[in-house]
Amino acid sequence: MQQQIIFREYQSKDRKALENIIRITWGYDKFCTPKTAAKLAKAYLGNCLANQTFTQVAVENGKPIGIIMGKKLKGFPLSRRFYFQKIRSTISIILSREARSVSGIFQTVEKIDQEFLRDSNLNYDAEVAFFAIHPESRGKGVGKQLFQRLMDYFKQEQLRKFYLFTDTSCNYPFYEHMGMTRRKSKNGSFQIKEYHHDMTFFLYDGQNSIK
Repeated sequence: MQQQIIFREYQSKDRKALENIIRITWGYDKFCTPKTAAKLAKAYLGNCLANQTFTQVAVENGKPIGIIMGKKLKGFPLSRRFYFQKIRSTISIILSREARSVSGIFQTVEKIDQEFLRDSNLNYDAEVAFFAIHPESRGKGVGKQLFQRLMDYFKQEQLRKFYLFTDTSCNYPFYEHMGMTRRKSKNGSFQIKEYHHDMTFFLYDGQNSIK
């Protein structure tokens, strides 16, 4: 009998399963060795955890199948525990030649994201910092439930205007279905060895009605 999906805050025991979801979702193994793919996934998760004020994990049969993170943009303290995890995983990237080369993708994406924010001229209260569902668990309504839990948190904290970055490697139409608006888009491409990939990057935003 299939167990009910439960929702709770992130726990350290979730790390490996969530790193695997990241590897699958962003296809790291397509353009680097499994060892480097594992390093990249660990670094990505570590960076997200160090920059959030809210986490919610969907768990089915004891295994994480999805996660969402959000953060309020003003007046939040960084988690010392997650910050040091971020530093360790960053050092691991620096010490690997292949990982350093591939991580250039993230730097390029970050520049695009910052360009979006700079050009939007909008003041935001919060960010949907990370959102991923295991491909085998999509279509169960997990994404909608995780997203709604984050929206409830934003409302509780009186965070009206929020945004997120996404791209064509993700299920970006989901955000429009959830009432968000596409504000910015930009085409880009990456070449790593023989792997070439064209993508389009987006800035979406939304607004809560707060009484």
